[in-house]
Amino acid sequence: MAKVGLREWLALAPVFASGKLARYSDETGGPLGRFEADFSTKFGVRHTLTTSSGTGALISALVAAGVGPGDEVLVPAYTWIATAAAPLAAGAVPVLVDIDHTLTMDPQDILRKITPQTRAIIPVHMANMVCDMDNIMRIARENNLVVIEDACQAVGLRYKTKRVGTIGDFGAFSFNQFKNINCGEGGAVATNDARLFARARMYHDIGSMFRGHLDNANEPPMLGVNFKASQIQGAMLNVQLKKLDPMIARMRERYDVMSEIFSKSRQLMVGPHNDVGNAAGLHVVFETSDEAKRFAEENKRGVYRLFDSSRHVYTNWQPVLQQRTGHPAMNPFHWTDRKIEYTPELCAQTLDILKRSCRISLGENYPVALVAYMARRMLRQAKSKNANLFYATI
Repeated sequence: MAKVGLREWLALAPVFASGKLARYSDETGGPLGRFEADFSTKFGVRHTLTTSSGTGALISALVAAGVGPGDEVLVPAYTWIATAAAPLAAGAVPVLVDIDHTLTMDPQDILRKITPQTRAIIPVHMANMVCDMDNIMRIARENNLVVIEDACQAVGLRYKTKRVGTIGDFGAFSFNQFKNINCGEGGAVATNDARLFARARMYHDIGSMFRGHLDNANEPPMLGVNFKASQIQGAMLNVQLKKLDPMIARMRERYDVMSEIFSKSRQLMVGPHNDVGNAAGLHVVFETSDEAKRFAEENKRGVYRLFDSSRHVYTNWQPVLQQRTGHPAMNPFHWTDRKIEYTPELCAQTLDILKRSCRISLGENYPVALVAYMARRMLRQAKSKNANLFYATI
């Protein structure tokens, strides 16, 4: 979670003094414009649009990409419910894909879930764990699928040389209070495609959209919704963006400390990463669900079993599983060519992994010595309980 302090307070004063708290009409400057330009530069992407939330960013990207009724969108079974809700808001339906031990989409299950109706994939870089983007992009290109990266829970992380959210056709980011960049609530959508960006801009502003750049895209106006961000959010984001890389560096340093300590014993095995050189999220895997549950209970501060993370687990997505929308005539499940069913055992591999895995907070604001002490204490507790790990599934 990114911290907010005096610098954010000071950045807000000029916005209040200006009286221009919202972005209106053809305005492309102000705090939001500066943030979008700096974000694009830092992330190496051509176009960035700030939105009111990460969910709004996902929906805007889906609509801009032309995803709609009759389409299926592949989403992981372990992610915040918004990832599955976004396709429904665009008129499509989500199809759930198992995760592997990296806590991200299993490319093999992606292949199993593709149908003639599949239009897009939303790989989620979950809890600072990056997806296997090489394989996902290969599968997408071979099957002519749109890739919308959900980088809401991994803002700023890299997969190899690129920032996550800049590899697919679109990237969606969240600036919620609990994310790597924090303006209370907010998000962004990024792309290198001028036409897709123009469509996302229109959709996020009821079709009117502010102008001033990219008008040569010649994209006809279309109706949308209001996912606009405010200049107040922009002012905070400009400060937060400068804090991002130092914060990630602290997380990576603490990951290295903890994983090194755990590696000296068979009692606590660090879960695998798709790019361990850029790792900034840490989880451990046990042989049984009971061992994982006991470990979480004995190390309550900063440790939780992944299965117990509420609506990050597909079995807790009741509105999606029960296929309920605001009005039956507007229910995307009625517009599909095949019957979509969600059963409790649909993604059994995901449930097994989540029940046996615990996430450990890296405490990026704690001194490294304290993080090392906490890691050694966890290891001693695990040894005292004779916890065993299951290597065969990793």
